[in-house]
Amino acid sequence: MIVVMLSVAIINEVLERRRRQRWSILAQYVMLELVRNARLIWTGVLEHAGLLAPDGARPESVDANGPLVRDTPGLTAALRQVVVDDVRLRGLHEEIAVLAAHSDEVLGRWAAVMLNADAYAEVVDRHVELASDIGWLNGLLDNSDPPDDSRRRRRAQSSPAVQIEGGIAGEQLADRVVVIAQLAEELDRGTLELALRIVPVAWWRARLGTADSQEAARGRASAGVQSSATFPKPFAE
Repeated sequence: MIVVMLSVAIINEVLERRRRQRWSILAQYVMLELVRNARLIWTGVLEHAGLLAPDGARPESVDANGPLVRDTPGLTAALRQVVVDDVRLRGLHEEIAVLAAHSDEVLGRWAAVMLNADAYAEVVDRHVELASDIGWLNGLLDNSDPPDDSRRRRRAQSSPAVQIEGGIAGEQLADRVVVIAQLAEELDRGTLELALRIVPVAWWRARLGTADSQEAARGRASAGVQSSATFPKPFAE
């Protein structure tokens, strides 16, 4: 009987580890999707502000470009030049429309799943805030400068943003875009840090057989643990 009970306990522990591993991989995937969405927003703003080099959106350039977003006076001045130029303003408007649609798609796909996990609810809430901010702004811009797309026009006409705020332009518009871009950059950094804690990079290197996978495997072996044990518990038990 004792042997049977021990066997059941071991099997249950193995199954629990596998469950945590599956959830951890899913959670990391979602966090990285949120990172990508946030990064699209702040790098898109930098590009239209004329502050992003042609290859500035590449991953290796992210750390160098972050300070450009956090430089409130510099970014504000650049965007105030954009909003007084009809051509550049139209380009920024179209970029915001694309970003709003992408944010809706990402949050619509994953928010309901992740909000059920206390460990991730707060960070997802912040990304919902970001998506709401950019969607709100897009509604105001689509109402003041109606696009050719009839669906976007109808959405703008029914937008609560228009009813509540009316419109936005000039320096107020530039200042609003600065706030959104800075929130996106902050969420990019914070969510990426969280994602890399969920599943260690060393585990992926070993899993995918990269050059230093053997070193990572030796490190796990010396610690006396299995690879699945390196996953933190992402959900409250």
